[in-house]
Amino acid sequence: MVCLPGPSSSPSDSVSATMRRKLTTSLLSIGVFVLLAASFSFHVSRDFLPPAALNPATLTQPIDRLMNHAVHELPASLRRLQSPLPMDSVLLPDWEVLLLLPLNSSSAAAGGAKLFCLFHTGATSPALLAGPSSFRCSLPNSVRRVRPFYTPRLSGATSEAAPSRGQEDPPREMIRWSTRLTYESLSTAHDVIVFAKSVNHRQGIGRPAAGLRCVFSPVSGGGPVAWTIATSSAQEVFRCPHPPAADLSSAVPMRVSLATEPEAAPIPTVASYRTPRVQETDSKALPGRARVCACTMVYNVAKFLPEWVAYHAGVGVGRFFLYDNGSEDELDAAVSRLGSEGFNVTTRYWPWPKTQEAGLSHCAAANRDACEWMAFLDVDEFVFSPAWADSDRPDRSMMGSLLAVEPEVGQVSIRCLEFGPSGHRAHPRLGVTQGYTCRRRKEQRHKSVVRLDAVAHSLVNSVHHFRLREGFRTRWAAAGQARVNHYKYQAWDEFKAKFRRRVSTYVADWKETTNLGSRDRAPGLGSEPIEPRGWAGMFCEANDTLLRDATHKWFSAAGPGGAHRMVWQH
Repeated sequence: MVCLPGPSSSPSDSVSATMRRKLTTSLLSIGVFVLLAASFSFHVSRDFLPPAALNPATLTQPIDRLMNHAVHELPASLRRLQSPLPMDSVLLPDWEVLLLLPLNSSSAAAGGAKLFCLFHTGATSPALLAGPSSFRCSLPNSVRRVRPFYTPRLSGATSEAAPSRGQEDPPREMIRWSTRLTYESLSTAHDVIVFAKSVNHRQGIGRPAAGLRCVFSPVSGGGPVAWTIATSSAQEVFRCPHPPAADLSSAVPMRVSLATEPEAAPIPTVASYRTPRVQETDSKALPGRARVCACTMVYNVAKFLPEWVAYHAGVGVGRFFLYDNGSEDELDAAVSRLGSEGFNVTTRYWPWPKTQEAGLSHCAAANRDACEWMAFLDVDEFVFSPAWADSDRPDRSMMGSLLAVEPEVGQVSIRCLEFGPSGHRAHPRLGVTQGYTCRRRKEQRHKSVVRLDAVAHSLVNSVHHFRLREGFRTRWAAAGQARVNHYKYQAWDEFKAKFRRRVSTYVADWKETTNLGSRDRAPGLGSEPIEPRGWAGMFCEANDTLLRDATHKWFSAAGPGGAHRMVWQH
């Protein structure tokens, strides 16, 4: 068989075939790339859509279906929270968002409804009540990747359709707590006190007041309408005269901020400005003015509060002012129960981290007409005099006896004795005064009872004492006259809560590795919340049962089966 040659092929035909194969491969590659890019863009855009893209008027499907999130209209009980005034929000540490309702709104309108913070990406997180006019929620992980952060909207979990956002103002950018911010204000009869962070950076070193201005602007925007020159600048507290009434409209809600340079724009603010109070002619003669009050900043102290209030009320404290630093326990219920038992306890929501000095300054200025003297204590601190130990019952003149001082004395400072765990591994059932009886021998720190009309105009304080006006002085209580039992080193499960965050502006958090030798720290503890070996027996240098025995005699009663119960046990 003869094999005949096939048809010949030229070199040009081979090149053409190769080019066709390469072109087909390139087109397929481009098509696959486009499909992959489109898929990636779709998934990423769900978290990175700009606010305008979320306007349902530009979409063909309802926003809740497109975003696959539960977005619903506020229930009827919350619709009055809707306002032409925009809401603000502050991003606090640990990704916590504080959502501030419009001025004159009240979160009490929630009526128990389940609420969410709805972010501009469509992500949500549960919204929890935080004081009378604010909510707090956590910034979702998906939103943490988006810049800038925008103020969320308050949303109710109902079955109604989502409201249109087409007629709403664009969302405001969230304010970062780490930046300069005017966060509170207080109007007195004579001036406005402004609280602002990151203006004076170091304790004892502040900007000259003459270079600062308080700036007053409508909440709705439009720029400043008035400003006044500061008269005081110290720590995070600034004082300015009120603007002339003619410059303001009583019908327009106002904000106040601080400008740090003559031509500089005011720093961001969430502080509302209110017109001054009516001036009292003689605060000393005001009806119902308490001789002695107590003020403290608190976080999750509901189980400790009844003992602290009952004891100090028994020895003469007439009113209690609590600055709630974001509690997540049953504080409101505890305060309500104390009120029903006849104790005068007032709570003010103060969510701002590490602002203890500013909070105490606010308390001193806000309650000058309500109290003559104010004891600035923590809830684990109890004022006691050894002379009281022989009394059969507490007497409401006891605290007053410590304040029987010369007219020029503006504060009485009392040294502290620090108690340790005293062998306890859990919170003592009968309370701290009954359970912790072993302490360090040497006195540590001090706390003060301050005459409010003697406090300096600047309101400067170190938590332990206040600066006084010229002509007043501090008197130190002798060790045998008075002391503060400080139940500082409690059972480990209670003590480790201190690692969350210290409340003082100028004290390093215990999780930080700076200033490890400070007296504010637990000796030898370090910067990690890890229980040291032998913690239950630490800080035990002297057995001290004076206050335990006195409070058992004053506040205990026989319970069922003959067991003793303290009056603060529920």
